Amino acid sequence: MVCKYSNVKVNDGVIILFLLKISCKRKDNKLMTSFTAIFKNTPPPSEIMAQKSAEELAKKQREISIAEFFEKNRHLLGFDNPRRALLTAVKEAVDNALDACEEARILPEVNVELNQLSETRFRMIVEDNGPGIVRKQIPNIFARLLYGSKFHKLAATRGQQGIGISATVLYSQLTTGKPATIYSKTAANKKASLIKLKIDTQTNLPQILEEEEKEWDGKEHGTRIEVDLDGSYAKGRQSVDEYIKETAIVNPHTTIIYTNPEAQQIIFARSTSQLPPEPKEIKPHPYGIELGRLIKMLEITEAKTLQQFLTAEFVRVGTNTAKEICGNSLLLPRTNPKQIGREMAEKLYEGIKKTKIIAPPTDCISPIGAEDLEKGLRKEINAEFYCSATRPAAVYRGNPFVVEAALAFGGEQDAESAIRIMRFANRVPLLYQQGACAITDAIQNTNWKPYGLQQSRNSLPTGPCSVVVHLTSVWVPFTSESKEALAHYEEIAKEIRLALQDCGRKLASFVNKKRRIGDEAKKRSYIEKYIPHVAGAIKEIVGLDEKKKKEIEDNLYSLLEHTRGEIEEIGIDNPDYDSELAKIGHEEGEETEKEGVEEKMEKISKKKTQSERVFDGDDEDDDDFDSEEEQLTLR
Repeated sequence: MVCKYSNVKVNDGVIILFLLKISCKRKDNKLMTSFTAIFKNTPPPSEIMAQKSAEELAKKQREISIAEFFEKNRHLLGFDNPRRALLTAVKEAVDNALDACEEARILPEVNVELNQLSETRFRMIVEDNGPGIVRKQIPNIFARLLYGSKFHKLAATRGQQGIGISATVLYSQLTTGKPATIYSKTAANKKASLIKLKIDTQTNLPQILEEEEKEWDGKEHGTRIEVDLDGSYAKGRQSVDEYIKETAIVNPHTTIIYTNPEAQQIIFARSTSQLPPEPKEIKPHPYGIELGRLIKMLEITEAKTLQQFLTAEFVRVGTNTAKEICGNSLLLPRTNPKQIGREMAEKLYEGIKKTKIIAPPTDCISPIGAEDLEKGLRKEINAEFYCSATRPAAVYRGNPFVVEAALAFGGEQDAESAIRIMRFANRVPLLYQQGACAITDAIQNTNWKPYGLQQSRNSLPTGPCSVVVHLTSVWVPFTSESKEALAHYEEIAKEIRLALQDCGRKLASFVNKKRRIGDEAKKRSYIEKYIPHVAGAIKEIVGLDEKKKKEIEDNLYSLLEHTRGEIEEIGIDNPDYDSELAKIGHEEGEETEKEGVEEKMEKISKKKTQSERVFDGDDEDDDDFDSEEEQLTLR
């Protein structure tokens, strides 16, 4: 009996239980002993699974490259749907072209061409007149992720992470299998370097497939990239057309020649020959350093003393400030930085916090300027009123930044819909993820009712208005690698609100003035309505003829003008408005599926919030002004 059942598998649980039941009825001790031995010597199934799983995992574990990671997570870079992918590819190439030209102090001239090869496939060509790229750097720049010169550079630039253009090449080879073609020429007397390359995703290293030197007639210097990629072209607010137009508006020193997939060429000519001031690179500010980074800096510094380290590695730290930091840290200025351990480094970190240090310089950033920002808005929107504001430089995490805002009100804008928002960061348009952006949040949290706009709590205001917000900084805090929305730092949100309030006060003055003029016109219309009746009554009472009656009417009208003064006319007076430019991006176009879902969810959320207010009994009109200061200002 024992031999018969000793090989029974543990998985055959039902049979075993059945046999145990029989053995118990028959009081078969031998059978019961056999089964007891089986269960005693057999580990539980969970233990067997754990041992197997651990062994298999140990064999399969390996390092993955950054290229492999983004190959599977391309949505993080902005390539999550065909329409957005096409826009992202153009954006990254144009941003690089503008940065290269400005860094070399060359007035940018960028040629963007989109050729539709099939229903879902496009060839993107972006060519610039920049300084070009030396041959040995071309593969690394275009086919190696997280490679570039801007990541550690504390100066305002469009690109930061060293991902964008190489991510475009990666997306191209994923969707078409074709290599990217790069042309680069560094001088008029040199030939151009032609390289066709791909990215080895397992090593994150470039693969050069073809290379040659060739003539590039008519080009003294510059760079050209050609890639085939899957995409979708549609007109509308989140299109390549809109991105090119907004880029031209906030970069008035740039000429962009754009050819869309419909073979229509649009030239956005530069409106100024003056380059923006070159942002100067600065060292990190002590307030922006975290403990881990401070320890690393102490380990690699070439300074011989702690005092030398502080003055050499940080901005706004002179000899006296360095001594004060050392005193607050209870450390000697002559201490060797390489001998400072973690505990001493933490004391130094706390000492920096206790020391009052001047804010970092602002020559490292490049604002557009309130005047130029307003000019760009005038080209785009035909309105009755415009205003702009530039905030003084502020600091977040030791990084200087400047917020600029502009506003257009009235005119041909829709009075029944939510205001239009145009967002920019370091002169780059942000067209996606509006709901997740700190700019949108700041606009929603600003009380617009005193400024003449309708607004429900925690929602965008409604009215014939467009708002532009631009942030420039040495390090823009984007929410993701796709660089489409700003992270919510309180220091940044505060400056955005203050800039909006500055524009809002100017708007309130205009709205109140327009209301007064409207009221005055209404009163006059009432008076003018009865002037003919008064003249007629005088005619009948005195017995005058029609000529005298007309004289009385004219005298009454003159008296009205004299006593109440002339009415100022408010209308659209915008010679800078470009109707053809304004049409671009406003054509009917298919919105992306993702954005459509986001918009629907936002509407549902708003309705839910409103219904909750009804049931909670909240009063929307609790405060008309943000502060007592604003009340006084408006009065």
